[in-house]
Amino acid sequence: MFQLLRSSIAWLVLGCAGACAGGESPQAEAQTAQDSTTTTASDESLPTVGLSRAFPRLTFTRPVYLTHAGDGSNRLFVLDQRGRILVFENRSDVSAAKEFLDIRPIVRSRNNEEGLLALAFHPKYAENGRFYVYYSASDPLRGVLSRFSVSVDDPDRADPSSEQVILEVKQPYGNHNGSTVLFGPDGYLYMSLGDGGYANDPHNNGQDLSTLLATIIRIDVDHREADRNYAIPKDNPFVNRPGARGEIWAYGLRNIWRMSFDRETGDLWAGDVGQIKWEEIDLIVKGGNYGWNIREGKHDFKPRESAEPLIDPVVEYGRREGFSVTGGYVYRGDRIPELRGAYIYADYASGKIWALRYRDGKVTAHREIFAGGARAYIASFGEGPEGEMYIVAFDQLDRRGSPGRIYRLNPR
Repeated sequence: MFQLLRSSIAWLVLGCAGACAGGESPQAEAQTAQDSTTTTASDESLPTVGLSRAFPRLTFTRPVYLTHAGDGSNRLFVLDQRGRILVFENRSDVSAAKEFLDIRPIVRSRNNEEGLLALAFHPKYAENGRFYVYYSASDPLRGVLSRFSVSVDDPDRADPSSEQVILEVKQPYGNHNGSTVLFGPDGYLYMSLGDGGYANDPHNNGQDLSTLLATIIRIDVDHREADRNYAIPKDNPFVNRPGARGEIWAYGLRNIWRMSFDRETGDLWAGDVGQIKWEEIDLIVKGGNYGWNIREGKHDFKPRESAEPLIDPVVEYGRREGFSVTGGYVYRGDRIPELRGAYIYADYASGKIWALRYRDGKVTAHREIFAGGARAYIASFGEGPEGEMYIVAFDQLDRRGSPGRIYRLNPR
């Protein structure tokens, strides 16, 4: 999740907004403040934007994600990090949100990066009423991927007793829990997992294919296999490698805080939170090794040989621009036609927003489109049914009960 922003700002929020991903000291963070953003072609065809409240009458507590059910109901769902899912109509004048699910009694949120972190609706949700969440749990410390079902008599209420645990992953520390759960164009479930936490990847999980930490996994939740509540697709890249976990799709990822599929091309984009100097945006491919902890971004961290070639980030930025990346979406909405096809991402702490265009393996345009300063600490992006983007933001850094709001991008 988010990276921890230390120094004068104090500890950031959970990978929220990409912010809680770190765990380093204030001194280490401060000593790298001189590093600057790496950009390529700045293109004036990418317009600057403003922010406005999308739902002025709604306020949330620690909102960390927004999504929709894909069932034609025109509802939006917001994750409360403490363990709730709220649902409301997708109207600017909506005045109240309903509680869709409350699992606070089983969600661990002692550390800034723990809590209810991810939500994905089954592609056939309209037929089967199933959705999936990822949350932190105690005794032992672990991450839990579970399936729940909607109530049979109320579409705005889930059945908390319907939980079916799909997968549990032991967590050695209370940070680097960043997770996004998505269904891909192929119908399989993809989930990101942080490197296990503390700082500097002390267990070298980033390059260890025998653990699910520091990876993106790809599983089939519609079938069971052996003693698992899921199956492993036969075409996953490491299925036949001795000692490797077959669930792994890509690895060498420190702490992804938000990833998304481009709804038109199927490309998988991710924001990976850095350790000391560099935040990065990655284009995820089958079997890819993204370098952590051999490298941070494109730069040596603990250099050594690798089993696979290391894949460079699409872009990276340093401490002059921010402290914790929040991955976004390729914009496919209609409100700002000039941004269509551009990947949009942000920094949780600085509030800056960038857009980039990528074609034939190259960045063809890249610029800052919002300079921050709106007192909106960007915990996540969200996407509505028609491809419009939303921004999920806290009013304050690192406040356990921080209020949050939903914003939209506006043309200038």
